[in-house]
Amino acid sequence: MKENTHDLLFMKEALKLAKKAEKQGEVPVGAIIVHKNQIIASAFNQKENLKKATAHAEILAIEKASSQLNRWRLNDCTLYVTLEPCPMCAGALVAARVKRLVYACKDPKAGAVHSLYEITQDPRLNHRVEVQSGILKEESATLLKEFFRKKRKNH
Repeated sequence: MKENTHDLLFMKEALKLAKKAEKQGEVPVGAIIVHKNQIIASAFNQKENLKKATAHAEILAIEKASSQLNRWRLNDCTLYVTLEPCPMCAGALVAARVKRLVYACKDPKAGAVHSLYEITQDPRLNHRVEVQSGILKEESATLLKEFFRKKRKNH
């Protein structure tokens, strides 16, 4: 399998998690962490259910992956997420030394990888993350747009 095929398969898994989040009334964002071509952690947004501002999919996945590998350095892992990480999550990727980030669609309001900031590439920080974007971006963007359209309609 080519790297691209892996990326597509793993992003499909992250998208399934985003749909789970949506069913629970959470912003539909899903994340998985892959180590040696195996999913070692998966999570979706749970801010509402856990009543925690930090319960973003990426943060929860990083915590699970660290527990799974029994270490905080995830320098041989790839994080797949359906939405461009925010400043908190991009900072967590750098802090955890994640090797690679693959995200689906950009977040023009809070994206901290390409849209508003470039935290994962900032030369002033002690780690850079390889980044790939755009895989299943239409599916992810549609899921998010529909979620917020329904939310506005109900309020």
